[in-house]
Amino acid sequence: MKDSDQAIERIGQALFIVNRHAKTAPDPTQLYRLKNETMKKLIKENKAIKVGLHFSNNPKQSRQHSVLLVQVGNYYFHTPPNKEDMDTLPHLGQLNDSYRNQKPTLSLNKAKTILFDYLNWSVPKPAKRHNPNYKPFLQQTSSLSPFYHKRKRR
Repeated sequence: MKDSDQAIERIGQALFIVNRHAKTAPDPTQLYRLKNETMKKLIKENKAIKVGLHFSNNPKQSRQHSVLLVQVGNYYFHTPPNKEDMDTLPHLGQLNDSYRNQKPTLSLNKAKTILFDYLNWSVPKPAKRHNPNYKPFLQQTSSLSPFYHKRKRR
């Protein structure tokens, strides 16, 4: 396997992890944006292959629609197709289990870092979760010693 093949395989693994977490995230918009931007760049650079179209398992407003099947290394993903894809690519019919991905062992943070590096994006800094003026050891304590307690009567 060449270095470029290993890099594409690593990006495929990272996409799999991001996609899996996006499906269960309370707000998946950032994860799906990361996935879709990566897929666009891979297709533009001919590092990903457009395989064909599948009917979606989740029809929108009771109307059937198609999704684009894309291969990245040994991994397969679905993305929304554009007009050109609908006109030129073959339709593969219903989704089937022949396009199953192997499960990589990669954390979400590592996967996001791989994709951010590929896209040349800067990694966002985590939001502060507490008040910056909070000083835990300067809080007012009770006047009693922590060793003070009443003895139980026997």
